[in-house]
Amino acid sequence: MATPSETRLIDTARLEAVLAEFARARDWDRFHNPRNLLLALTGELGELSEIFQWKTDAEAAAIMHGDEAEHVRQEVADVFLYLMRIAMVLGIDLDAAVRDKIALNAKKYPAGR
Repeated sequence: MATPSETRLIDTARLEAVLAEFARARDWDRFHNPRNLLLALTGELGELSEIFQWKTDAEAAAIMHGDEAEHVRQEVADVFLYLMRIAMVLGIDLDAAVRDKIALNAKKYPAGR
């Protein structure tokens, strides 16, 4: 049986293939450099932030039960897709990076402290 450190937390292979084909079919690879993707990610984060801007804590907590839920869902997906694309372009194994970061955080912030 695989240990948690050997088990993939994020199965990105299929998503990477879909994103790579999507970009390739549109000839977007020439634009998908780290700088451009980071700027696009920042823009999408701004769009997500804008939904929550000026909301009270209660309004923000209830947002997924209202009219803006689908908008939030779409913006979160955009953020994730751009982040995934950045990882692909930079050759980062996102699953390994996440596992390593969780292990580092567990040491840095032990339970019970």
